[in-house]
Amino acid sequence: MSKIGSSQSLPRIAITVGDVAGVGPELALKCAAIEKIKSRCVPLVFGPKTVLQAIGAKLNLNVPPSIAPTDIAGADSAAIVDAGDITSDQFEIGSVNEHTGRASFQAVDLAITQALLQDVDAIATGPIHKEAWHAAGIQFPGHTELLASRTGTSDFCMMLTSETISCVLATIHIPLADVATLLTTEKVLRAIRQSHIALSRRLGRSPKVTVCGLNPHAGENGLFSHGEETDIIQPAIAQSISDGIEVIGPLPPDTAFTPAMRATTDVYVCMYHDQGLIPLKALAFDDAVNVTLGLPIVRTSVDHGTALDLAGQGKANHQSMIAAIEMAIDLA
Repeated sequence: MSKIGSSQSLPRIAITVGDVAGVGPELALKCAAIEKIKSRCVPLVFGPKTVLQAIGAKLNLNVPPSIAPTDIAGADSAAIVDAGDITSDQFEIGSVNEHTGRASFQAVDLAITQALLQDVDAIATGPIHKEAWHAAGIQFPGHTELLASRTGTSDFCMMLTSETISCVLATIHIPLADVATLLTTEKVLRAIRQSHIALSRRLGRSPKVTVCGLNPHAGENGLFSHGEETDIIQPAIAQSISDGIEVIGPLPPDTAFTPAMRATTDVYVCMYHDQGLIPLKALAFDDAVNVTLGLPIVRTSVDHGTALDLAGQGKANHQSMIAAIEMAIDLA
């Protein structure tokens, strides 16, 4: 929590704008002006000041005053923290490049530094563009891996959550063809344990965890698998049950998300990225939040991308960003 102020001081939430060519800047500016948000936290928008001012003027959005990173610890109202080495003539709205990638990385990197210093109480990240990061020579495939590296965390997981459904991923940003090779009992066990910890705190009780299989029909006892369910997933489930976690599986992925199963499941453990994100986005696209579990700092995020086709038009739905900020406040 905050290092300064009274016990009633509001948490400072770093809101990173993501890629400036996308919808992130307008979402951040919209959210920083919402009275409900400002009544619960001090929203600090991390992004390039001149670009945010230009986007704010174009879309007729309120742009808060800017402050230096050295002033963050004393911030008590909405502000821009100037972060990201880019100017308006180095990109076009709707088109990413190495400049937009570098700027979005720099904004997130500064927010992480401030969180580690405890000058901000949580980070809510806007959408980055992974190809832009790659073009800028950044080696991290996304936020999650950067956060893990910067905080020295190896025991981490990605959770996508909403009021409707929550999914934790055993593997994250890897090609589908590599999932079976890289999936391990330790990764599945970690996802189950992190799911249990996170949902126990959120629900105030022991959650019901459903683990998906990797293959069609959860492998059909080896007929449709190379032993992933029996050799990798089932041992993780058995250990979790021994540890006192309420967990079932591995279930066939094509029936795990039916209404009847969702009614008896608090959180799903999914073996790869799209296994969890397809049902989650189908059911809760506008209000789902990405939370990185296991970090020493609080990080939430929108669950959508940069939406380059909507950028600069003022049409982007900011509900997911609101949800991400509100969850960051709750966790902080």
